[in-house]
Amino acid sequence: MEREVLLTGIGGQGVQLAARILACAAALEDRHVMMLGVYGGSMRGGNTDSTLVVGDAPLGSPPIVSRAWSALVMHPQFWPPLCARLRAGAVVVLNSSLFDGELERSTHRVFEVPATELAARIGNPMAASMVATGAFARVTGLVHLDSLLAGMRESLPSYRRQHLELNERALRAGFDAAPAAAAPAWADEEAA
Repeated sequence: MEREVLLTGIGGQGVQLAARILACAAALEDRHVMMLGVYGGSMRGGNTDSTLVVGDAPLGSPPIVSRAWSALVMHPQFWPPLCARLRAGAVVVLNSSLFDGELERSTHRVFEVPATELAARIGNPMAASMVATGAFARVTGLVHLDSLLAGMRESLPSYRRQHLELNERALRAGFDAAPAAAAPAWADEEAA
């Protein structure tokens, strides 16, 4: 079984780091993983997307997919083109602190998480992507919390090591704020 995850936001929100953390966590759980990050014309404020494919066997899909099982949406600006790539019934975890766009709730399973607000409460609104990533893991069970935390420790660049504790708190805050296994990725596993 393969699960495709599309991540989108604006540059500077941590979308690429979130994708790397999910990929690393899945690899730590002995899943097969492919990832592709795409950046817009500028580092901050431009479009940033990432595609992650996770499977329980060698992957048949490249990390460029026309249809996806799920999405993590940090900002509404680039939601319309991403939405068009989701399958009917796709799992969508979105940052409701910023999202004001229209959603097809009858088409997708939408889980709203006030990621920016929760990140501000723990001390840094810049950790919103970590909050959303924790929520995504809880909703889908794509990876377990322990693997997610280990993936964050392995993925955080050396020049950002001072943020380890904050990122861990943010991942836990998102995980705690979301419903457990509301849209399980793996039929045979429980969410952590």
